[in-house]
Amino acid sequence: MSHDDHTPTAGALLASFADCIDHADWDGLAALLAEDFHCRYVATGEAFDRDGFVAVNRDYPGRWRFERQDLVDAGQRAVLRAKVSDATGESDEVHFVATFATARSGVLAEVVEVWAEVAEAPHDRRPL
Repeated sequence: MSHDDHTPTAGALLASFADCIDHADWDGLAALLAEDFHCRYVATGEAFDRDGFVAVNRDYPGRWRFERQDLVDAGQRAVLRAKVSDATGESDEVHFVATFATARSGVLAEVVEVWAEVAEAPHDRRPL
């Protein structure tokens, strides 16, 4: 999906973003991010520029899957929900992340991520 001028929407950019992270394509990820890109992790308060964001993903220990589960595209703004899990199968650790993005001039200018670790629901709130 793109604008009439063929500039990719935030949703199209987020789809590529997810694919780059899932395939460990760090050059491809960097190419999607504006020079003045800014990312913030809500839960920890960490903030990253373009190089820092690529580095934290590239250098995180292990090999992880970043599986796109849902994507809402509103043109210059979009949100992606993904499942993050161990690609090697050595760990059963699973996280979910909601990535909120703003696009500008065909690249991602800002990303805010909200991470959640999978936890077991209390017995009285489990589905039947």
